[in-house]
Amino acid sequence: MKILVSNDDGYKARGIHVLARVMAQFGEVTVVAPKFHQSAMSTAVSLGVKQLAYKDLENEGPGRWTYLDATPASCVKFGLEFKYENRDPDLVVTGVNHGTNASTAANYSATLGAAEEAVINGLKAVGVSLCDFRPDADFSAVEALLPGIMKDLIENWPENRPGLYYNINFPAMPLEDIKGVKFARQGTGHWIKEFEAWDETSLGDLNDSFLWQHYRVNLEDGEKAVFMRGTFVNDDPDADTADHLLLEQGWVTIVPLNALMTDMQELNRRTK
Repeated sequence: MKILVSNDDGYKARGIHVLARVMAQFGEVTVVAPKFHQSAMSTAVSLGVKQLAYKDLENEGPGRWTYLDATPASCVKFGLEFKYENRDPDLVVTGVNHGTNASTAANYSATLGAAEEAVINGLKAVGVSLCDFRPDADFSAVEALLPGIMKDLIENWPENRPGLYYNINFPAMPLEDIKGVKFARQGTGHWIKEFEAWDETSLGDLNDSFLWQHYRVNLEDGEKAVFMRGTFVNDDPDADTADHLLLEQGWVTIVPLNALMTDMQELNRRTK
């Protein structure tokens, strides 16, 4: 099996190294990841007449590694174009993301945007996340459970389901505290108080994190700076089916998503 791996946290992130090791159990791994952190880019691509630097990384592994200074979806495009003669990996897996991609976080996620890029190209894709944004997050539960989850998905992938891909989220807890694995639906919610005044003294551990270093800028005269963090507000009443609420209870969640965005219920209503 030929497996293309990417992420949105950048090639240095611990999560993508965990994912490469897990997926190497299933076949030949090729990694094309962003040079820098690219969270919340969704399916953005690096269009425009500008240089996109890339580099083959001989000291990374398992598999072949390359970084590209571009968005995650662009990394998948690059991988298909330059790493496979016929643009034909059997599977594209993205992550393991540092942070949740449950509920409406999935709509912004560049981890899932990279997976969606694979689906647009007619490929099978899975995005994987751990609900812990710390650079030194504990991925031991992911390493223990993800191989079995991936085996089940690969062996039971439905035929003739264009647009389908899977969003897997792990709770940030020890393996012994995880209740199990559940298929779920995308939950609903939104963020409030999303902008804060930039104050490096209040960032705490984030100040030294690889997640944020790339985004410091030199302010021009008269400019002020804010940054986005926000407070999540749950809008979902059903804790038995919503992915983010199941995660809080200690379940690993798998949500089937689809890149084809037509609302078939509304289309059928209008065309009866």
